[in-house]
Amino acid sequence: MKPVVSLRESYPHFLSIPTRWMDNDVYGHVNNVNYYSYFDTVVNDYLMRKEVLDFTDGEVIGLVVETQCNYFQSIAFPDVVDAGLRVTKLGSSSVRYEIGLFREGEREAAAQGHFVHVYVGRESRRPVSLPDGLRRALHLLVP
Repeated sequence: MKPVVSLRESYPHFLSIPTRWMDNDVYGHVNNVNYYSYFDTVVNDYLMRKEVLDFTDGEVIGLVVETQCNYFQSIAFPDVVDAGLRVTKLGSSSVRYEIGLFREGEREAAAQGHFVHVYVGRESRRPVSLPDGLRRALHLLVP
């Protein structure tokens, strides 16, 4: 089944990410592996700005257990990527983030996909309930 292209207005949060010269591959566009870096950047930037991610000392950490991306248009240096972020599922210990990557000023996503984080105890690596502050911050991303 062919995915439906997401529109900019369906994302409640955005982060502008400049592409880098080294992001381009020999075909003259951003290599597919970099799209996942943009996904990771918008998710973790949001969590740090909301002060719900302490990646050095926090007792609870999010581990990526699933990723996926669909590509619709090329992105290339020196494009600026507007990374849209939303949450489509909040479980007891997991969250599904959906990300749309838009070329600056464009309404339709050039690429879109998702990350699923399972939150675990840093030491135990066993699933734990989402902390209240994290749950509140994530709820702001539910469209």
